[in-house]
Amino acid sequence: MPAIVLSDRKILRVDGADAQHFLQNLITANVETLPPEEARPAALLTPQGKILFDFLISRSGEAAYVCDVRADCADDFVRRLTLYKLRAAVTIAQDTETQVIAGWDGGAPEGALADRRFPEEAHVWRLYGSGAVIDAARADWETLRVTHGVAESGTDFTLSDVFPHDVLMDKTGGVDFKKGCYVGQEVVSRMHHRGTARRRVAMVSAETALPADASSQTSVLAGDKPVGTLGTVVGKAGLAIVRTDRVADALAEGTELTVAGIPVELALPAWSGLSFDSAEAGARDA
Repeated sequence: MPAIVLSDRKILRVDGADAQHFLQNLITANVETLPPEEARPAALLTPQGKILFDFLISRSGEAAYVCDVRADCADDFVRRLTLYKLRAAVTIAQDTETQVIAGWDGGAPEGALADRRFPEEAHVWRLYGSGAVIDAARADWETLRVTHGVAESGTDFTLSDVFPHDVLMDKTGGVDFKKGCYVGQEVVSRMHHRGTARRRVAMVSAETALPADASSQTSVLAGDKPVGTLGTVVGKAGLAIVRTDRVADALAEGTELTVAGIPVELALPAWSGLSFDSAEAGARDA
């Protein structure tokens, strides 16, 4: 039961009589159907449909919600939510005392929530507070994300630069296509129904160590043409957001894929149901 304190995460609490209605009409995930034992991926989008903030959302009692967000974005997130609050009976506040713990491989402690970005068999959980033995290193957590193809902003993509489909939120329950309107919904819904998503998170593997500086925006190349950008790296493995159509063409033509001159292989997460050899690699099943 490895576990780690994620010191780069912070908790926001959204409470009040209108909390559910407020969030349901604002963010991508469906909070009305959110079970109490789950931390569900979600995003607040720009009007153009790109991710402004990515986070995990969970219930806290009957009328409150917890947002698990990047610590360096927490202040901006509070300000943005407050802009939308208007006269709603909602309280939005940071919780500076509660720590964020991530764990995996089963044996979740009491009060832990399933992290729905990961496949169920990975048994990845989130705990807010205490009650877990902290016995893992940051590299263990990053390896887990890379192994399962779970991207996060900051290391894998830049906020305001990607659509939810690009980071597989349409596959993890992070976007609900049946609920009512929310900010950016029109664009995201159109991408979904027209099957126009062409960027996806891919797992990268090589025979030698990959360049580990995510801030360098290292390109994934097919021949001499860029097909994506490298993100999190752990040794010989990493994550990248790639154009699936361009990768599919390269594979069909036998064009070598490289990162910084290193030959690499790319794979889409098995749990996504996507593959590069499918004409619908960028789209979700209707």
